[in-house]
This record gives sequence, C-alpha cells and structure tokens, in this order.
Amino acid sequence: MSRLADAKSPYLRQHAANPVDWYPWGSEAFAKAKAEGKPIFLSIGYATCHWCHVMAHESFEDAEVAERLNRDFVPVKVDREERPDVDQAYMAFVQATTGQGGWPMSVWLTPDLKPFYGGTYFPKNDRWGLPGFLSVLDRIAEIWKRGREELSLRGEEIVGRLRDVLAGGPAGRVDGDRAVERAFEEFSRAFDSEWGGFGPKPKFPRPAALHFLLRYGLRNRARSQGEGALAMVRKTLEAMARGGIRDRIGGGFHRYSVDRFWRVPHFEKMLYDQAQLALVYLESFCCIGEKRFESIVREILDYLLRDLELPGGGFVSAEDADSLPPDGGRAQEGAFYLWTERELAELLEPAEFALVVDLWGVRPEGNIPPEGDPHHELVGRNILFEETPIEEIAARRGLSAEEAERIRQAAVGKLALARNRRPRPAKDDKVVLGWNALAASALARAGLLLGEERYRDAAERTMGFLLSNLFEPATGRLFRLHRDGRGEVEAFAGDYAMLVQALLDLFELTQEAQWVERAISFQDRMEALFRDPESGGYWTSGERASVLPFRMREEYDGAEPAPISLAAANLLRLSALLPEERWPGRVDALFQAEAALLAHQVTGLPQLLAAYLDSTGSPVSVAVVGTRADPRGRALLAAGASSLCSRRLLLWIEPGRRFPFLGEREAFYRSLPPREDGPVAYLCQSFSCSEPISDPETLRRRLLAAA
Repeated sequence: MSRLADAKSPYLRQHAANPVDWYPWGSEAFAKAKAEGKPIFLSIGYATCHWCHVMAHESFEDAEVAERLNRDFVPVKVDREERPDVDQAYMAFVQATTGQGGWPMSVWLTPDLKPFYGGTYFPKNDRWGLPGFLSVLDRIAEIWKRGREELSLRGEEIVGRLRDVLAGGPAGRVDGDRAVERAFEEFSRAFDSEWGGFGPKPKFPRPAALHFLLRYGLRNRARSQGEGALAMVRKTLEAMARGGIRDRIGGGFHRYSVDRFWRVPHFEKMLYDQAQLALVYLESFCCIGEKRFESIVREILDYLLRDLELPGGGFVSAEDADSLPPDGGRAQEGAFYLWTERELAELLEPAEFALVVDLWGVRPEGNIPPEGDPHHELVGRNILFEETPIEEIAARRGLSAEEAERIRQAAVGKLALARNRRPRPAKDDKVVLGWNALAASALARAGLLLGEERYRDAAERTMGFLLSNLFEPATGRLFRLHRDGRGEVEAFAGDYAMLVQALLDLFELTQEAQWVERAISFQDRMEALFRDPESGGYWTSGERASVLPFRMREEYDGAEPAPISLAAANLLRLSALLPEERWPGRVDALFQAEAALLAHQVTGLPQLLAAYLDSTGSPVSVAVVGTRADPRGRALLAAGASSLCSRRLLLWIEPGRRFPFLGEREAFYRSLPPREDGPVAYLCQSFSCSEPISDPETLRRRLLAAA
C-alpha cells in the first residue's frame, strides 16, 4: 500500500495511486537516501493548486517518469499547508537561485537535505521554452553519478549563504513615523487609480495592505494623505466587489485575478482569503460607511457556514479551481463558475435574463478576453462580473432600484440551484489551526458589529473545535491540522498568533474572561517556543521540531499576515487588558527586529506598521453598564468595538460578571454607576471617564475623535 494512503493531507492522498514511489517528509525517506546514496527529489504543492494538478497528470501519473524517479532518486511529497516550514525554507532557495517561485515546487536535495537544484513546474517534455522534466531528471542523475561530492559541496555552500542571509541583521532603531509615511507613499505610487489594487497583473487582494491603509487614513483624516488612503481602500474593495474575482452566485472570493480589472480569476477559493477579506470589508463598512460592504461581509460568511464548515466542526482549507464540466469531459479550471449565454437564457425568465445580460456583461461568444485565457480553456463561457451598475440599468429600463434588485436576486437564486447540480470542485478538507482561527476572528467580529447571533455561535463553535481537537492540555502542545483525527505536526508561530487574535476577539464578543486567560497562556508559549533572542523576532517553527538545514522567519504580510505583525497587535491588545506589563518591552523589540526590512522594503510588513500606528496612540476603555438582555446595550458594545485601535479595553459591566485579569482595575470599572432608563457607555482613559453615553452614534464619534 502507498505510504501516502493514510496521510492526513488530502494533497498527499491525491498522489497515493501514482506509480511514483512517494515518501512523506520524514526519517524513513532521509534514511533511504543516505543508505542508497541517492539525492532526494522534493515535490511541494497543495490540494487545490491548478498547476500541481497539471504536473501530476503529465509526469507523476506517467510510468516513464515514475521509472526514472524511482530508480535514481528518493521521491518525497510535501503539502505546503501542512509543513509551511519546509515550504518556506526551500522556496527561499528556489527564489534565490532562479529569481522566481511558486507551486508546484521541485527541489533536488542531498541526502542530508541540502538543496542543490530547483524550480517550479516542469512539463514532461521540453515545451514553451521550459526544460522537460525527463530531461532534467536525466541530467541531474548523470551529474550526481559523476560529481556527487561537487554537488554536496555546492549544497553546503548554498546553505551557508542562505543561513547568513536569513539570519538577518541585529535589532536596530526604527523611525516608525517615517516608515509609516514611506509605506503610504509607496502604496500610493503602486496604486491603480482606475481599477484599484496595487501593481500590474496578476492582482492579489492583499488584505494586509488595506488593513494598514484603513488605519493610516483614519489616523490622518484631517490631512489629504488620510483621504487618499481611504480612497485607495474604497476603490479597491469596490472594484473587487464588481469583478469576476467575487463569486456573486455563491459568495466568497477567488484567489486572485489574472488581469488588472479583477475580471478573470484563478478560481480556487482559500479559507484564509475569505476570513481576511470579510474583516477588511467589515471594518471598512464600519469606518467608511459603505452599506454595500456589509452585504459582502454577509455573503462571505454565509458561504463559509454553508459550503466550508464541516459537520463535525471546523472549516475546510480550500475549494479547488478545477472541476468536471456539466456536459462531461476532463476537469477544467472554472467549470463550476462559468456560464454560456444559452444556459442563462434557458434558466431565467425573459426579464431576468435581459437584466443580467446587461448587468454581468454576458456575450454569446463569451466575455473572457484571449489574454485572460492563454490556453483557450474558457472559450464561449461567461464570467459574471458587474459591467454596468444596477442603478443605471434600472433607470434605463424604467425600473425602480428595488424592483431591479428583486429581479437580480431572483436570477441569483435560480442560478445557484442550477449550479448546485453541477459537479462541485473538490475540497481540501483538512482543518488548519491558524486559518480556522482567522475564520473565528471574522465571525466573532461580525457577530459583535453586525449583531448577528449565528455568527457568534459559529465563532464559539469553531474555537471549541480547535481547542478540543488540536490542543493537548497535559503537555500544553498545539497541533497544526485535523483530518480524521489530529495530525502529528505541531503548530507554527503563525498558528499561535492567529489563535491568540481569535481568543481576544471572542472575549470582546462574549465578555467571558476565560478567553483572555487562554490568550495569555498561548502568548506565553509562543514567546517560549519561537522567539529569536538575537533579533527579537519569531522563528516559523520551534527549534526542536525542525530537521531543516536552516530556519526561517516569516517577514512578509502576504496571503497570510506574518506572525510578527499579528503578535505585535495581540501584545498591544493584551497590554490594554492586563494591569501590568507581562512582556516588558516586547512590542518595541518586535519593531526593532524588523529595522532593516522596514528601512529597505517598507511595504513588506504593512500589518506590522498598522500595529506601530496603534502603539503611538493612547489606550482607550469603553465600559457598557446594563443588562445583556437589552438590545440598546448590545448596540453600545458594537459601537465601542467599531474603533480600530488595538490598545482598547471593551467591557460589559453587569451583576455577576467578573474580569479577574484586570486586577485592581476591576473594582473601578464595576463601580461605574448604571442608569435606570437603560444601558450607558463610559469612555475612559487612566481612571477618568466621560459622562454616561446612551447613543451609539455619539460613542462612535467620540472614539473616532480619540483616535
């Protein structure tokens, strides 16, 4: 039986039936390579990766390729989502030696795991100007036989250089104010003023950049730069909402757009994208006031609860880009999401069809431009993007806005039913700790800010699943993933940071002190396991857990925020909750750890810069006094939570509710007087509080002024 057949990772299981004699990452493969004197072929990908599927079909399912791999190498498969430490280490090598990276990643290692050659996708035979995989295998096998010692020395040399580079410089002084201004200037230069987003195609949402710009804009709203930052956020979120990157039938967002218009997406859907985009749209709705953004938050979260939540708890990691077409044939990218004009005409009433043709830019020949479909897989199909605002269509057709929206919703409902009869994209059904924590954060924040009980219930349900299944109380260990039981890989720094954030969000939602106690415990463990005493930053993995030739620190807010960025915000939040500094000087140490990067690549860590902005403000406390059963009190608590400042304390004071983590401050807050005519909020700074505030909008304005 294949060694991959019982793997927790769906990606590894996808390759269990290959003729390639795959090993999972581990001691068995390493021992075989040393015993037989063979190099390791390391293939890294993930279950919903389109080009991983392509290389699998072309090469790993091919008997000729398998014979070469099995004869001359020890083939090892790694799921990058299960082992981000392995992925990051060898991606650093591939990027350093080829100038590019991506998945599938293909790396050749010496038996002691030192890389000497690498790349990404290889076609089976020479094609498109790329060397064929067979040619590469033959060439490396021949060089290994003739010059094994030379390749081993090359691996040693490369690893030595990478260690020096990855070690980084010592902690240094950071001019945080200057770094913040430079980041704004660089984002402004890269901003696409016509279509939103940053840089040329392909375009990724990058929520961390919007997270920073929203906070910069609110902090500097009296300056033109502040208005400019908020305009970039608004433009980008509006353009994404109109584009094909948004699934307007089922909700949620696809991974990225292949063009600058957000029109033609790469169709996979990732849990971490949904969670972060839900938060950005939610915060922008609360702070900018775009009503449409609220409906998009609900779309995303309803998609999570309907399509991604597992019956036993937790959320799947992703949905694939590829699926079987409705009319049969091989799996194709986007088949589940695309429509012919004829299909729409047959499914919809004439009035519905006429409206959506104008609204979504439907064409008989399809609406995907050739440059968006270089392999001619999407010919004749239509992506549903908003070509014309519905208000314009309504005015042109003599309809009220309400009637046009009713017709649109009726069409969406019919298309959703029809689409659900199609073969659905495969799901990567492993539960990843950090990504589920991001989802719990989004649900908790939406539950509080939108007053939606089902989001609150889902946030608590998700956290309950994570702590019940991925935390081992006897040892204090956290684990990375769950699928048919807990996996063996321990959690990484990012998992801890995302979990602490979610626990603090759950406290604000539920006002249950247990969540703060757990957050403190996991932050303590994060410091003990991952803190680098030299730089002050965080290693990706704990020292004892890694056999890699070099360790990595995540220092980029990309698809996921870096652990250091989340930890800085978490520590600021904890400092507002606790009576004394539990980790003295730690936040400053995190900024200093990234002094070199913030000096030379200032847009690499925008979420860390957002935390710096928060660190320069004064802490704020909002205490709502009244009974939880009163909806007016819940509205006040939501208004208190609308502040984006990390250094805030949000409390609901009522008889019987205790906050022991506050220490001596608890008595002060519990002494705030109630009002007989209903709940009130007090806005406090350093034991000095405002007069009672009963109007949520007044509280929002006061918090905005305080920021």
